[in-house]
Amino acid sequence: MKKGFNLENLKNTCKKVRKNILEMSLSAGASSSHFGGSLSTVEILTCLFEEIMKVDSSNPLWSERDRFILSKGHACLAYYSILYQKGFFEKKDLLSFEKNESFLLGHPVINKEKGIEFSNGSLGMGLSLGVGVALAMKKKSNNSKVYVLLGDGECNEGSVWEAAMSAAHFKLNNLTAIVDNNKLQQTGSNLEIMNTENLVDKWKSFNWDTIVVDGHNTEELLNAFLNKTSKPKLIFAKTIKGKGFSFSENNNDWHHKILSQKQYDDAIKELDKQ
Repeated sequence: MKKGFNLENLKNTCKKVRKNILEMSLSAGASSSHFGGSLSTVEILTCLFEEIMKVDSSNPLWSERDRFILSKGHACLAYYSILYQKGFFEKKDLLSFEKNESFLLGHPVINKEKGIEFSNGSLGMGLSLGVGVALAMKKKSNNSKVYVLLGDGECNEGSVWEAAMSAAHFKLNNLTAIVDNNKLQQTGSNLEIMNTENLVDKWKSFNWDTIVVDGHNTEELLNAFLNKTSKPKLIFAKTIKGKGFSFSENNNDWHHKILSQKQYDDAIKELDKQ
């Protein structure tokens, strides 16, 4: 691992991101939020934005910045939380989530000054966008890298595999895709909806450099991100939907749900003990 990474600091930042998610979910009230699928991405996004990506909140349009695309756009709670931690906007903005006139909506809407590079919501579109951006960077001789976070259920979409084929064809070694493998979709398990248990083999067959990690282990994630390759890279992150709180872990009722005050209070107590 690169010298200078502080895993304890990363752990503390993950706790802050989870607390932000709780506060946003409570503040959203009856609008509710995509709670479970956001919590499974916390370590992935924290490693990316804290240690891997070149981003600067004081210069958000910097041409040499790395680009991030949240293809599973419903996981925006975690995305907004890490952008707040990086100084792209204030706490009052974070707590305006899903409220009238807020720029923080239930799926990301492009706002580059606030760190939101691309709009997203319709699943299966983000990787195609990432391929285009990565290819453009190559043609411009720009060394910026492109990172795309997908859901495992999202890999049901045929457009994902068209993009995967294109990335390999164009040898986009500046493109990294991360699959959040929490094994649950909106209406059931992957096995029930569409058996995707051999996803790793599929990505390998599309000529991607594929690495399997524990998606909640920051050291494994960092090593995977730093692994150099001549191909597009796929990080298959095994995660737990609703990670961090006993009432939401592996509980698909929390795909999209209202967080009560009592649940918030109980979750804060759990978080304090972690």
